[in-house]
Amino acid sequence: MASDVQFELTQQPDFALLNVQLEQGQKIFAEPSAMASMDPTIHLKAGFKGGLGKTLGRALGGESLIINTFTADRGPGEVTFAPGAPGDTVHYRLDMGEILMQRGAFMCHTDGVEVTGKWGGAKGFFSGKGLILLKASGTGDLFFNSYGALIELDVRDEYIVDTGYIVAFENTLSYDVTVLPGLKIGGKIKSFFFGGEGLVCRFRGQGKVWIQTRNVNPFLTWLYAFRPVKNKG
Repeated sequence: MASDVQFELTQQPDFALLNVQLEQGQKIFAEPSAMASMDPTIHLKAGFKGGLGKTLGRALGGESLIINTFTADRGPGEVTFAPGAPGDTVHYRLDMGEILMQRGAFMCHTDGVEVTGKWGGAKGFFSGKGLILLKASGTGDLFFNSYGALIELDVRDEYIVDTGYIVAFENTLSYDVTVLPGLKIGGKIKSFFFGGEGLVCRFRGQGKVWIQTRNVNPFLTWLYAFRPVKNKG
């Protein structure tokens, strides 16, 4: 797949690292704390990007207000990025299109791509993560990450995915968030408002969906049982 920058993904799928080679004058934009290492020829500048509306949109979508810009201004150089969660990273080439991501999935992009929030209404209740999805649009390279390994699915008609496992999907797909058939009324209410098991996304149309092999909420539930408990006696 064509790209604006030379890159290599290593340590997949558990602890992915992204190595980007920038030529003189090239830039890449990333979430704060995503950079693991860089050559001294690379200049880092932190600030807002895309105006107030896009900046606030990213914040409402669970991302930082600040975007770090890495520029090869003293000759070519390499920047290495690592996602915050243990998992995989995907390269997606945008060509005047759009892709929607869950909060926390965005890692970095090249020139020509804009990332902001998109109001999802009730459809945005993805695993209790909020009403705002992240929208990447334009022409350029996008890199996003998962919690766990990533599986790319080609939807050709209809497909159902538990909302806690959705990472990203192309905007050529329509979607509705609903509950699994057979749940009682109380279970449906709990699923809708608290992201409990049974809340699913039904995709229709043709396009790609990326799902992750782990869900953070069940992991936290499992981990909670091992928390230190203070002895009151």
